[in-house]
Amino acid sequence: MIRRIVRSPSGLIGLALLLGVAALALGANWLYPAGPYEMVGSPFSKPLGEYLLGTDMLGRDIAAGIAYGARVSLMVGLVAAVVIVLLGTLVGGVAGYYGGRIDSAIMRVTEFFQTIPTFIGAIVIVAVLGPTLPHVIGAISIVSWAPLARLVRAEVVSVKNREYISACLSLGMSDVRIMVVQILPNVLSTIIVAGSLMVATAILFESGLSFLGLGDPNIMTWGSMIGAGRSAIRTAWWMVTIPGIAVLLTVLAINLLGDALNEALNPRAKQ
Repeated sequence: MIRRIVRSPSGLIGLALLLGVAALALGANWLYPAGPYEMVGSPFSKPLGEYLLGTDMLGRDIAAGIAYGARVSLMVGLVAAVVIVLLGTLVGGVAGYYGGRIDSAIMRVTEFFQTIPTFIGAIVIVAVLGPTLPHVIGAISIVSWAPLARLVRAEVVSVKNREYISACLSLGMSDVRIMVVQILPNVLSTIIVAGSLMVATAILFESGLSFLGLGDPNIMTWGSMIGAGRSAIRTAWWMVTIPGIAVLLTVLAINLLGDALNEALNPRAKQ
């Protein structure tokens, strides 16, 4: 699978970009020990001058903000994606395996969550609970699990009707063991691909919430940098453009890697 990803142009580009962002996030403390809030120079210094990416209206280094923001974005994306995958897999798996009234009841709840505009729902949840990082992650997870649950349910329904599942039932194998040992490995590739794309979605959600002032005010994020720089976009374009490019490249890298994963785990999808 790794060979297939590396051989794919999209997978290689996505992996390289993502490793670069991860390295920047891991080395933030070493590269910028003073932190992203330290005023290091004169305000509105242009890029490629004394500071590589310039400074903002308070004289803070934009590059330091990008490095520390990468850490937050990747953490939010990964944690939210894990929660979404666990919740969506559990709900979709139970609904697809048992069917009947259980399936109908779970799907009605799932459809209810799908009727809620995802970003507006996240805004409402964070506004009610408060703009902290755990609340942001929770809000993203709550509004994003339903599509994955429906996808997993469809996969489980197609697998549970196969002959080897009937053989397991006739041998007296428990439902939990059948779902974990027999069904889950057959739908795992779909879950992995969908989960990888959820990371990109979570990063976009977090950036949007921070841009609107609903992110954690004590943490530097790319979205908060864009939101802070929008008032000076005509005179200091780099304050908005550079964090925006960081979001773009990170989301692009994850999507490219997700496409490569899909081709590696589902060779027929390429055909």
